[in-house]
Amino acid sequence: MNLSNLRPAKGSVRERKRVGRGQGSGMGGTSTRGHKGAQSRSGYSRKVHFEGGQMPLQRRVPKFGFKNINRVEYKPLNLDSIQALVEETKATVVDMDFLLQHGLVSKKDLVKVLNRGELTAAVEVHAHAFSSSAKEAIEKAGGKAVVPVKQAKEEAAN
Repeated sequence: MNLSNLRPAKGSVRERKRVGRGQGSGMGGTSTRGHKGAQSRSGYSRKVHFEGGQMPLQRRVPKFGFKNINRVEYKPLNLDSIQALVEETKATVVDMDFLLQHGLVSKKDLVKVLNRGELTAAVEVHAHAFSSSAKEAIEKAGGKAVVPVKQAKEEAAN
């Protein structure tokens, strides 16, 4: 084998489509452009964002505002709610199951403890997040602010 007898692989090279060369070619008449309409005419050029008459993307998309899809929504739980619950039940540990039993949260809620009201009871509070002032108030009353182990690991990784 040498350069003089090299050939492309069989079927890899095709002849060019020659349109408008008479009816016998199968591509005469409208020359594969169909009947009427902008694309059948010579000189036609599509606008950059043209979508065939459909409302174009740049007009469908809202032009203001932003919704962060990664936002984490917490259910707020204030210290006064915890204090009222502890006075009523004499509990020493307030965790997700306890809050669920008393109807303060739903099963899939993420809870953040906020510093509204006053906490006088020494309780261990388990929640997904705490405001710094709420954590301080819980510890000042002699309690503990506990973030679940799985949650704490995820926060440490971030």
